[in-house]
Amino acid sequence: MGQKGFKFIILGIFLGILAIGIGGYSLHRSGYLNFKNNVEANDKNASDHTQDVKKSSILSFENYMPQPPIDYAAYLEPKKVKAIYVTGWKAGIPQYMDELIEIANTTEINAMVIDVKSDDGYITFDADVPIAKEIGATDRVGIKDIHELMDQLRENNIFPIARIVAFKDPYLAEKRPDFAIKNQDGSIFRAKGIAWVNPYNKEVWDYVIDIAKEAAKVGFKEIQFDYIRFDTSAGMQSVDLGPLAETKTKTEIITEFTEYAVKELKPLGVFVSADVFGTIITSKIDADIVGQDYVEMAKHLDYICPMVYPSHYADGSLGIKYPDLQPYDIILAAMKASNEKLSAIPEGEHRAIVRPWLQDFTATWITHYQPYGPKQIREQIQATYDAGLEEWILWSPSNRYSVGGLLSE
Repeated sequence: MGQKGFKFIILGIFLGILAIGIGGYSLHRSGYLNFKNNVEANDKNASDHTQDVKKSSILSFENYMPQPPIDYAAYLEPKKVKAIYVTGWKAGIPQYMDELIEIANTTEINAMVIDVKSDDGYITFDADVPIAKEIGATDRVGIKDIHELMDQLRENNIFPIARIVAFKDPYLAEKRPDFAIKNQDGSIFRAKGIAWVNPYNKEVWDYVIDIAKEAAKVGFKEIQFDYIRFDTSAGMQSVDLGPLAETKTKTEIITEFTEYAVKELKPLGVFVSADVFGTIITSKIDADIVGQDYVEMAKHLDYICPMVYPSHYADGSLGIKYPDLQPYDIILAAMKASNEKLSAIPEGEHRAIVRPWLQDFTATWITHYQPYGPKQIREQIQATYDAGLEEWILWSPSNRYSVGGLLSE
């Protein structure tokens, strides 16, 4: 082969290689573009799909069923209460609270019943209740820092119970005459100069419950209603209680309020209790006068707290000659009567736990009395246990307690 022919062969090979390279690049470029276009298309599709999902998700929330409110009652933990009563003023003074907390830390006491709304109508801390603010019921608070008090009780493992006086409220009655019990001529009825609000008035109910809700909000674990009844003065026989009183008895309206209070407060995660006259356990006359039906109220409450102070029983009551002189006997008899009374509620149905108020004061105003101290306190507590009950509260208006009658922790 000549040199010229050889050059043609080399040139042909080179051109072939070049053609292959150009073709490969073209195919690669074409494939890359196709790939890129496919990716971009897929990304767009994915993006569009994501947006559709997001839109769908957003739109789908509108179709969700509304969820029921949280029922904090599910988190309630009952405690076998052994309590003392504390006024709002004492609760607001660190020196006194330190002394009372020391009693709880060194004895069997594990709870305190603290005034939130006392029987003068004033609220003991700055509760956010519109009507209370309007009439000035929070202008004389004894507890300046309610949150600090709650923290202190929590740190010392003391169960806080809010005492709320319901219908003995002279301050509200005077400031809002439309809430008061009236005479037949429309004037405010006053028993020994003290006005009461009308339990038949549903606006009064809401006022009381609003205060209770504020107590639950700041950390009280139980709401205890006192004076959840009518005044017992003789003049009550001729008062005007409004048109509702023509169709409902006193016991019916107090029971209705009890049921309403439980319904409103239980979802907040608090127990609900009420103080009742001890004599209503065995006396229908007393029950009708004050409006407290022991059995019916117990069907709704978590705890029912009969005030079975020995000094409050007349001589001869329940077969006890001088009740104040025989604290063990009268408490045992009263609590056995309570057990029998509540047995009317069928087994398996709700029944309040009975937690009696016991006497830690001396009733010098009655004929047959004795000084009350550690011995009398212990006798009442033992009678409570012997009647099959496990809880109790001591009442001392001065908040001075017979510590010697309490077991050491």
